[in-house]
Amino acid sequence: MSEEMNEKKVLVTGASNGIGKAIALACAREGYYVIVHYNRGKERAETVLSEILSAHGQGELIQFDVTDRADCRQKLDSLTETHGALWGIVSNAGVAHDNTFAGLSGEDWDSVVHTNLDSFYNVIQPLVLPLCRKKAGRIITVSSVSGIMGNRGQTNYSASKAGLIGASKALAVELASRHITVNVIAPGVIETDMTKDLPLDAVLSAIPMKRLGKSEEVASLAVFLLSEQAGYITRQVISVNGGMV
Repeated sequence: MSEEMNEKKVLVTGASNGIGKAIALACAREGYYVIVHYNRGKERAETVLSEILSAHGQGELIQFDVTDRADCRQKLDSLTETHGALWGIVSNAGVAHDNTFAGLSGEDWDSVVHTNLDSFYNVIQPLVLPLCRKKAGRIITVSSVSGIMGNRGQTNYSASKAGLIGASKALAVELASRHITVNVIAPGVIETDMTKDLPLDAVLSAIPMKRLGKSEEVASLAVFLLSEQAGYITRQVISVNGGMV
């Protein structure tokens, strides 16, 4: 682990389980100092950090509610005061509450949109000016195949994830001259707690590779997009979905 890499700090939201956990661990293995975000899953986040430290990586925990703008601002301003400009932001935190549109409650619409889309502003906006002053950095948002092609029973989720794509593309244009890249990862059906109850046969029929993806396969792409070698890749949506259209 080089001293230069260890000075590069990466925030991963929703890092206590699933794809976020895999990204946090992969970043640590590459030598990044990882700021492991959680909201309610403190014990799981502590386990992630423990894994990082046990493998001789470095990092810390941070807690805030991505839907609470004031909470985000307070915690992230404090983070910047302590660490200065981060190298990377991985906006991964998200939820799903699926139902047919006719049966979708207002609460489930709001919960998904506030968590998945409003968090783009709440988390990234307080950290942008320090990145601009530094004239370097990486921003990654985690969307979904559902945000590209739409999915029955997921109008709220598809809307929020499609919104992430539009916001990320616009921000990429704004920040390109500052040498800050903004890219989107769009996973397909990945083996996580969010997908464990899906009807497997029906799901596999829609996937040309006939298997679910692994969180580590998404994480490997995130690590590359955070790297110096990815400095000319921006405003892109990259799918990790086993060939789904």
